[in-house]
Amino acid sequence: MKITVILCTYNRCQSLVRALDSLAASILSETIEWEVLVVDNNSSDQTKAIVEDFCRQYPGRFRYLFEPQQGKSYALNAGIREARGDILAFVDDDVTVEPMWLQNLVAALRDSQWSGSGGRTKPATWVRGFVPPRWLALDGPCSLLGALCAYSDPGDLPGELKDPPIGGNVAYRKEMFERYGHFRTDLGPFPNSKIGFEDIEFGRRLMAGRERLCYVPSAVVYHEVPEKRVRKEFFLAWWFDFGRGTVRNIGKRPDTREILKIVARTLLTSLQWAPTFNPQRRFYRKCRIWYQVGKIVEVYQLARNASSPGRKLKTQADGESGI
Repeated sequence: MKITVILCTYNRCQSLVRALDSLAASILSETIEWEVLVVDNNSSDQTKAIVEDFCRQYPGRFRYLFEPQQGKSYALNAGIREARGDILAFVDDDVTVEPMWLQNLVAALRDSQWSGSGGRTKPATWVRGFVPPRWLALDGPCSLLGALCAYSDPGDLPGELKDPPIGGNVAYRKEMFERYGHFRTDLGPFPNSKIGFEDIEFGRRLMAGRERLCYVPSAVVYHEVPEKRVRKEFFLAWWFDFGRGTVRNIGKRPDTREILKIVARTLLTSLQWAPTFNPQRRFYRKCRIWYQVGKIVEVYQLARNASSPGRKLKTQADGESGI
């Protein structure tokens, strides 16, 4: 088995060091060949120097790749093209992995019934003394933890995934990208946009093709939770982009019935928000309003694109499959 861990990064050199340190400490069977391919998505900080230092410290273990086209999906697709492994594992630049993470994540893929696998993503320990503001819920029905980090913890029992895994803790057979195409480049974060769904859309594409994905609870990564994100502006922008991505992920403009449902949900959530005085519930509902507004904005944008063919969003990378 040959594994390539693909880590895409953009201007996060400080957290990148912690991520690479944790990967360097990985424990794997001696029969497994593996490498870490760091894709620099046009960073302007010390990213290149840091990765080259790891390449010198661990010859043959780390590789550096520069991808000038801005956007995470472009970086992911570049990594896929350059990967040497037949199993591709994906991890983010703001996480740390447990020493057995990679070994556990790919172990299931020795069985040909599985086309991919996903693990657990937990929030890293909060800085000492941190107390969330009154308006921020981190658990319960109004939890906003998912916006702070790519939180995903389906439980302790392994088994088949019913929903696509989060892209920062997942592995696929490389042949899946040859069979189903690469990540859609109209999805995925850009420097000024948090529209994601490139990972979810690809996972759904595989599931639609009746590929089976395995959940591995012992494959654990820890996502950083920067205090600077604990601002209302961050959450509202995140939910707005999440709404846009929800519509864009579909790949086509919603029909009239779906548009009316989106508008109705926006009005209903607004009416529920107005009389709410619990600060956590009130802010959560405000985020949901921003989510619905993001959907409306994306529907409008799709309508404009449909009326102006030259302005259509690009849904395919060069020579790669879209939906």
